[in-house]
Amino acid sequence: MQIQVETDNHIEGRQALSEHVQGVIEDAVDKYRDHVTHVTAHLGDLNSGEKSGSNDMRCLLEARVTGVKNIAVSHQADNLHLAIEGAADKLQHALATSVGKLQDQQRRAPPSGQLTADLLRDDPDAV
Repeated sequence: MQIQVETDNHIEGRQALSEHVQGVIEDAVDKYRDHVTHVTAHLGDLNSGEKSGSNDMRCLLEARVTGVKNIAVSHQADNLHLAIEGAADKLQHALATSVGKLQDQQRRAPPSGQLTADLLRDDPDAV
């Protein structure tokens, strides 16, 4: 699984922040690692660094998941760490739902009938 972190021009400490984001994402999607091929994190300051205010930091996470449509979640908070954590929680819940539905569809797929036919053929008492 690849993780890509993109930031706007108003975000400081990009390298340390990138490592933090990668760790949070890896923890959040670990259970679904077999289904997720790529995650892109977009970090930004909605007020462009010129103003301060509540909920002005945003983390948008886009996940490419095999077998289902891509998943995108975002979270806004007072600081980037809270925004990242919130978005990671949302991504984890979205993955649980999407992957769960995919697995449900696979379990409910109509059987081929081959196993039933083989069992009946091998059973001498079968009609």
